[in-house]
Amino acid sequence: MADNSWTRLRGLIGVRDLPQGDGLVIDPCRGVHCMFMSIPIDVVYVDKQHTVVALDRAMKPWSVGKIYRNSQYVIEAPVGTIDRSQTQVGDQLVLSVE
Repeated sequence: MADNSWTRLRGLIGVRDLPQGDGLVIDPCRGVHCMFMSIPIDVVYVDKQHTVVALDRAMKPWSVGKIYRNSQYVIEAPVGTIDRSQTQVGDQLVLSVE
């Protein structure tokens, strides 16, 4: 969970491998960048009611995503997570952070 200025800024920078089932929740967050990252990621944007408001599949290192004003937090996950989980805009999420 990235929930302070430093952990939100750092995100997954420096991560060289993100195993399936792992990821990072960034809260609050309305948009992400992949500057200084070495791996692509899937990004799920979620509002305060835990509803998916947007999806970015396979964001490449050094790319910048859109800003979603209604997003409260994002989930950064391994590429393919969105498709494997069949996540869609409008889905209601139940989040368990370990």
